[in-house]
Amino acid sequence: MTTTILPIVAYGDPVLKRRSVPVGPDYKDLDTLIANMWETMYQANGVGLAAPQIGLNIRLFLVDATPFAEDSDFRNEEGISTFKKVFINAEIEEEFGEKWMFNEGCLSIPEVREDVLRHESITIRYLDEHFREHRETFNGIRARIIQHEYDHIEGILFTDRLSPLKKRLIKGKLDNILKGKVQCNYKIRFYNR
Repeated sequence: MTTTILPIVAYGDPVLKRRSVPVGPDYKDLDTLIANMWETMYQANGVGLAAPQIGLNIRLFLVDATPFAEDSDFRNEEGISTFKKVFINAEIEEEFGEKWMFNEGCLSIPEVREDVLRHESITIRYLDEHFREHRETFNGIRARIIQHEYDHIEGILFTDRLSPLKKRLIKGKLDNILKGKVQCNYKIRFYNR
């Protein structure tokens, strides 16, 4: 299968603020879409990508936390070195444990990184790429990446989780994205109002 690197939708596009709809097993060319999403994410050096980020409001995202296996803060987390999954029609059932700050970024919001407070653990129900059902609990960086990508299918950006003060401080950077005044080393599609 030949894959295609897709443009990533930039901040400001309404597709990023809409709640996504479920995906059925009859979704046209789903295998190709997933392969293209993996290729797009890797080309952009991401660890997660959700369908709204490529302009599709469907409940599909994928994560690959294996780059964190090299990070001294996370290399001892169980399963981190092999954590690569597709999540279809995911529903977070529970978020629990202590909340912790971590500096997050987003491929749809280039040149912006901020500390975001999230729960340490989640329990999530989802279908894999073969439409087999799973219910699993994840902790640490794996839970955080999933929460970030899950937010995308709910129409939430990490910047929505910032305090009013932080939002004011990054307003100039967000305005630059809206104007297309950022540099990316990956394909990006700016929103034209």
